[in-house]
Amino acid sequence: MTDSPFRPFETLLDEGQALSILRDAVAGADDGEIFLERRRSEALVLDDGRIKTASYDAAEGFGLRAVRGEVAGYAHSTEVSEQSLRRAAETARLAVGAGGGTLAPPPVGTNRHLYAAIDPIADAAFAVKIDTLREIDAYARQLDPSVIQVSATLSASVQEVEILRPEGLRLTDMRPMARMNVSVIVERNGRRESGGMGGGGRHGLLSLMDPTHWKPLVQEAVRIATLNLDAVPAPAGVLDVVLGAGWPGILLHEAVGHGLEGDFNRKKTSAFAGLMGQRVAAPGVTVLDDGTLPDRRGSLTVDDEGTPSARNVLIDDGVLVGYMQDRQNARLMGVEPTGNGRRESYAHIPMPRMTNTYMTGGTEDPKAILSGLKDGIYAVGFGGGQVDITNGKFVFSCTEAYRVRNGVVQEPVKGATLIGDGATALRHIRAIGNDMALDPGIGNCGKSGQWVPVGVGQPTLMIGGLTIGGSAT
Repeated sequence: MTDSPFRPFETLLDEGQALSILRDAVAGADDGEIFLERRRSEALVLDDGRIKTASYDAAEGFGLRAVRGEVAGYAHSTEVSEQSLRRAAETARLAVGAGGGTLAPPPVGTNRHLYAAIDPIADAAFAVKIDTLREIDAYARQLDPSVIQVSATLSASVQEVEILRPEGLRLTDMRPMARMNVSVIVERNGRRESGGMGGGGRHGLLSLMDPTHWKPLVQEAVRIATLNLDAVPAPAGVLDVVLGAGWPGILLHEAVGHGLEGDFNRKKTSAFAGLMGQRVAAPGVTVLDDGTLPDRRGSLTVDDEGTPSARNVLIDDGVLVGYMQDRQNARLMGVEPTGNGRRESYAHIPMPRMTNTYMTGGTEDPKAILSGLKDGIYAVGFGGGQVDITNGKFVFSCTEAYRVRNGVVQEPVKGATLIGDGATALRHIRAIGNDMALDPGIGNCGKSGQWVPVGVGQPTLMIGGLTIGGSAT
């Protein structure tokens, strides 16, 4: 890989000395590395016509890891110096013990770049960003007189990482991120509802600040909010459900994706453990995790262990064919790493994580899928959800959903929650649309206290017999 502008070894550490310390730390170990990071971020929030937040943060540090078998020793510090590196090496070395391991082969290098090495914070002047937020506020209020509150956010960050491995391999990556969010509150006859929309990816801020981008976001936020003013309580019971394309793939991510991460399956705590090569979904269901999509929120040129990201097929035509792996779990399971070793920052140890997880499209017309729904719910937008990885059971709240009767989309419903389990939902997929879409770039994923950006996606799907939690009698 081409070096990024980030050169911590040249400015703060002697590379040869750092390599010597690392080699001492991992002597007799299976694996290990030094992960250095420098991150800068900016967030601007305009709420109800006033600047609520204008923050700028910068941080840097390193983490040193030594791995032997199932044990990993990890130490990190905000002080990047030879002295702190030696202290970290002594701590990580405790995991290796008497040694006896054989150092795993290094990652295979790549010259591929999935995003530009840019600083999105520097894309526009501070005053221009504030003016854009004010324009968004004014435009939202102009669209509909029922809008009583507007919140608009611009955020950008750049993460510069460098990974040094004991065999001398040195990898660098500069990872930009930009995002815009708009939310509104509307009021009519004493009733208030909210709506929101956003998007972004691994690119600069300028494209998000263009009116051709943000005006549709504002229009969509206002549409969802005003739609909910007319929503009626959602029904309760077991109904067939049609999920819209794109962001509803968050249900697939949570209910299925986590269960396909290598560590859960190695430890046999996943509902999919031991099912490799078996049918786990309806025919036609193919699920991928793909970290190689250019400029997408979940994409990585290399993961946080230095392995190039990949297009990994997890479920192929309903059959389980792969898990997502970091280096440690791949080695313990006797397979190859898949480029899914991710960490929130230098202060965290890597683990198998999703990148962009989606279901591929089918052959059916989405309109035909809806017309085949005799009595059920059409769910287009989702908010929060909870999932139990051990059994795949999930509960998701809908932010935009409709009642469907005899194939006709009717009144919007409010307060709908979808309840089920991932394995059953996969087997009960009855129709797959030809409209696969990715989300607009708003996903975050939590696991073991760590948060990383991700992408999701899917086509229109019909799933039979999901439990709907609602308040209508």
